[in-house]
Amino acid sequence: MVVADQLTKAWALRALDDGPIRLVGRVRLALTYNTAAAFGLGGAFVPFLAVTALVVVVLLVTRSEATRRPLLAAAGGLVVGGAFGNLADRLFRSPGLLRGAVVDFVDLRWWPVFNLADTAITVGCVILVWAGWRTKEP
Repeated sequence: MVVADQLTKAWALRALDDGPIRLVGRVRLALTYNTAAAFGLGGAFVPFLAVTALVVVVLLVTRSEATRRPLLAAAGGLVVGGAFGNLADRLFRSPGLLRGAVVDFVDLRWWPVFNLADTAITVGCVILVWAGWRTKEP
């Protein structure tokens, strides 16, 4: 997931530098840089949120029992992979050290612009919530 996310961002940086590409209807690919947190909110808290995300990801990976359930393992992998994809931007893109801008490029024109990592996190969370609802307590 991290590799796919970083490859799509590298493509977007090259292909969308001259402007957006229209796909279908109002949907387009348009290069943006998100220096804030989710949905462009909480810019002042980005370093704290990035460190918190890193701690949560490490805890999920080291203490998770999701591997007993393949669906939960896949969902957890999507969340962790997406988190690491965006965290890589925070660490390595200018100005760096947890303040880097996340590259976003999928623009639905009615929702904040997002990327593959955001999609993986969202899909993983939806699967986790769905799996939690359908799991009956013993």
